[in-house]
Amino acid sequence: MIRLLAMFLSLVIATPAFAQGLQGATPHWDPASEYITAGQDELGYRSWYMARPARSMQVKMFNEYLSTYEVAGIVPTWQLFRTATAWQRCAGQPFEIPPTSEWPNIVQTLRYVRDYVIPAVGPVEPVSGYRNPALNVCAGGAPGSAHKHYSAIDLVPLRLTTREQLMQTLCSAHGRRGPAYGVGLGFYAFLRFHVDTTKYRRWNMDPAVASHCPPIVRPPDIASIGQPLPQPQSTTAPTPEVTALEAAKAEQVPAPTEPAPADQSTSPPDPLAPQQ
Repeated sequence: MIRLLAMFLSLVIATPAFAQGLQGATPHWDPASEYITAGQDELGYRSWYMARPARSMQVKMFNEYLSTYEVAGIVPTWQLFRTATAWQRCAGQPFEIPPTSEWPNIVQTLRYVRDYVIPAVGPVEPVSGYRNPALNVCAGGAPGSAHKHYSAIDLVPLRLTTREQLMQTLCSAHGRRGPAYGVGLGFYAFLRFHVDTTKYRRWNMDPAVASHCPPIVRPPDIASIGQPLPQPQSTTAPTPEVTALEAAKAEQVPAPTEPAPADQSTSPPDPLAPQQ
């Protein structure tokens, strides 16, 4: 056991992500503590890691995978294994290594975090990553949550900031770079925010901040979706036969089964809202 612990410590210390740790963070300011309970902290990770010998190889493989795609060391790797904040209430595991089939989904998200989140707000700490389907349901996650496919990370900034400043800064970067990465950006209680690369969208922003952010307008969000397109003006009066034909075509246009969801919320954030 002592030998295994020594091997683990040497591996962690040698990992570039460990060196990142709290570098650049504000001393005596720990917003992650609002979401991290005993068992999901670093000491809890060590206990979880040591509980099963097979996890050593799985972690090694995951680190190598991140290195292959040049996204290692952006955040401490062990924090990427955090599951849900409600893991205890849901009788779940505090950490979980996602299925290998889901690993590709985190690569683009980490690239966006590296290229546009950290440069804007400073170091960040992941507080929730992969959630298996059962844990996602118990934790109140949305049915189509990107966390189930390991595309999503919930993060908190480690540099002193306000909720409004955080939203403004991240929203600005999201408006400029989010479409190219297909980024979803959401905000929850305090300073917790969500990033995924499933689809370009935004939610749970304070209205005062949202009014200054680039709007998200896509064809599916237009109220007239499913309605007949306007016909070009004709210089001659249409014959009765043509008018009847156009009316018949218009009647065949199917109406949408349900209204398209709006990507940018203008309502105040709900700390207990389902997580994406």
